[in-house]
Amino acid sequence: MLDVIQIPVLSDNYVYLARDEASGATAVVDPAVHQPVMDKLDELGWTLTHILNTHHHPDHVGGNMALKDKYGCTVVGARCDAERIPGIDVQVGEGETYDLGESTAKVFEVPGHTSGHIAYWFAGDNALFCGDTLFALGCGRLFEGTPDQMWTSLSKFLDLPGDTRIFCAHEYTQANAAFALSVEPGNDALVRRSAEIDRMRADGIPTVPSTIGVELATNPFLRPGSANLQETIGMTGQDLVAVFAETRRRKDNF
Repeated sequence: MLDVIQIPVLSDNYVYLARDEASGATAVVDPAVHQPVMDKLDELGWTLTHILNTHHHPDHVGGNMALKDKYGCTVVGARCDAERIPGIDVQVGEGETYDLGESTAKVFEVPGHTSGHIAYWFAGDNALFCGDTLFALGCGRLFEGTPDQMWTSLSKFLDLPGDTRIFCAHEYTQANAAFALSVEPGNDALVRRSAEIDRMRADGIPTVPSTIGVELATNPFLRPGSANLQETIGMTGQDLVAVFAETRRRKDNF
């Protein structure tokens, strides 16, 4: 089983420590910076053994080399983007698995936000580390990919168990909720969730992790088939990729 610790860094990033209880193997997921990770490891008495990177952006790999230099940990990242992952030791790709001690992650290739983005799903722990592909009530901007690629990537998450926890990399949920309401105002579950998010953020409580079940009910980027959303954006009966693309376009300009 994994113990997962969330570390807020920079203005809105989340870095995660994931420790396999049985073996003590400990990974940091997407270390934007190194010092808060080192401080938390010292506080917990844990030793870092792995770095799991989802993609190459500086706010996800910025701490790689300092952490590797200090702990001698193994850096894991995408085979298709290995040249942009600092210090990479192990390259993984679609459908492969990677063992963190006795905990096993399945790897998904999820291009869209970047061309070489991956996600790690620990099925035994209902934990998905998805970087900037899927957010609570959102998805990543398409910096290096197409709407078709991103929808294909997000679709890989749709059949995961509903109680799968989504450990995404940013606290964007309140802003995402405002946009979601603009394109699916008739979604009662979304209205309730938005109010709860406002209460949580007012109290300084993180809105992450979410779950797959909650996102399927409220996240417009997982709901291009919603009749309410299609009607609001004037795309009734259009194919899912076209609806997704228009929803993403509107978010980019919101």
